[in-house]
Amino acid sequence: MEAGDLEAGRAGYGRRRRPALGRSASTMEVRGIDDDRAGVSSQVWVACMMVKVDGDIQLDLIDGTIYLSFMEKKDKKSMASIQNDLSLQEALQKFLDGFNPMQTLPYGTGDIMRMDNIVWKLKLLKSGAAYANSRLHAVQAEVLLLASGNENLSPTGEANRLLKTLNNCKARYFRNRGHTLLMEHDFNLLTVIKGVNMYRRGRKRDVVTDFLPPTLSEFKKTFGEDFKQFNQLLSPVMLSTLETGKIVRGLIGVPDKGPVLFVGYHQLMAMELSTLLEGLFREKKAVRGLAHKVFFEGNFGTLHEELSLFDALCMYGAVPINPTNMYKLFQRNEFVLLYPGGVREALHRKGESYQCFWPNKPEFVRMAARFGVTIVPFGCVGEDDFFEVVVDYNDQKNIPYLRDWITSFNEDLPSVRDTVIGENGNQDVHLPVLLPKVPGRLYFLFGKPIVTKGMDNLLSDSKQANDLYLHTKLEVENLISYLKRKREEDPYRSITPRILYQAIWGASAQVPTFEP
Repeated sequence: MEAGDLEAGRAGYGRRRRPALGRSASTMEVRGIDDDRAGVSSQVWVACMMVKVDGDIQLDLIDGTIYLSFMEKKDKKSMASIQNDLSLQEALQKFLDGFNPMQTLPYGTGDIMRMDNIVWKLKLLKSGAAYANSRLHAVQAEVLLLASGNENLSPTGEANRLLKTLNNCKARYFRNRGHTLLMEHDFNLLTVIKGVNMYRRGRKRDVVTDFLPPTLSEFKKTFGEDFKQFNQLLSPVMLSTLETGKIVRGLIGVPDKGPVLFVGYHQLMAMELSTLLEGLFREKKAVRGLAHKVFFEGNFGTLHEELSLFDALCMYGAVPINPTNMYKLFQRNEFVLLYPGGVREALHRKGESYQCFWPNKPEFVRMAARFGVTIVPFGCVGEDDFFEVVVDYNDQKNIPYLRDWITSFNEDLPSVRDTVIGENGNQDVHLPVLLPKVPGRLYFLFGKPIVTKGMDNLLSDSKQANDLYLHTKLEVENLISYLKRKREEDPYRSITPRILYQAIWGASAQVPTFEP
């Protein structure tokens, strides 16, 4: 390359011609690789740049002019073998020599990509990276990082570094995706944005009003793929109670119009949640869950999978639990899901299955009466057929390392029910050690709806409000007792007869259960 051409490159790479096909390059023996993954040879017109980041040689893409496709795993060895003490020229030459096997690039590439030009580009890129890194701490805007697992041209570890450096950043890791992530036909960027709780219509996000109901494709992806095997394993039974008191299979007894408040028992590790959301969404409408703030404000500092449980909850309308959000949801006539027992119920101790740990104060009754909300108590059983708690919260608090971890983890989380005295106010998040069992079956029963419309006396009479609160709790406990008793009559409670039934009648067949 002549000096004039080099100066033109520095000013923006100048006006370069794509080299004619036919003859091979000879100056640097730079070669390309055919990518036949799509069934045809598809070489990409890009420029290959070697970048020195934290002492390691990496490969990146910059708008330029040589043919190069994606490196295979065997070519990564040539990158790993480059020593950090080599000069840029030596490192680049050693890397290029390590490619195997390769095809010759078109004629003229060697004239365009001269060594002095590449070295100049490396220096320019290095100075630009240093400038950007020195100012990352000043970025205050929301940032969403999407990292691809099959991306060979850019290190995935860079996403982790940026996640820890940027102040307001979230990241998601797509293990089986390539570098053309946004161009893949089955990738939906809006789904990811909703999952990480970043979708907003205005300048500031409102978790209540900025909710977009899941689309049909999102519903199929969540429950037809992600949770399909889990729900098939649970083989849930859903029952509801009519106004006459008759119990029927299905959700006929659940009101069709809001505002409705579902109040129930939180099973171990919230194992019932995905099934409950699917059932209500399929037969009624999306239900907005009032969830612990750990799902929204926890800073875990690591990459999540494509759609974690946290993302699914946000995508299906969950909001942080507080009086303001409950007020807004009732005002919009939404279906709302509330677990008064919270974390204390979902992470209960050994021997505490199916015990309700509700606060003494009627937290939701008065607000429900103000908007004329229909309260639907529900019970669910099945956790004792799936897991047994081996090491619970009390055991972990006696182990110094685990005790310190629990304390440190919960210190970074927003407080929940810090004014509630006693065990019901203990909302510490931890991970109990569980022993899996041969899977049983999951049962739901929605009780008779409690209509609060016209009960204005609940707003001023604290005793009547407390009586309704205790009545709702007692109703939940009675529903649990009913299910525990009736499931003994279910011939398909064990997984073996359910598998045989579905093998005969099809995997989508509804497995029978006891007569209500």
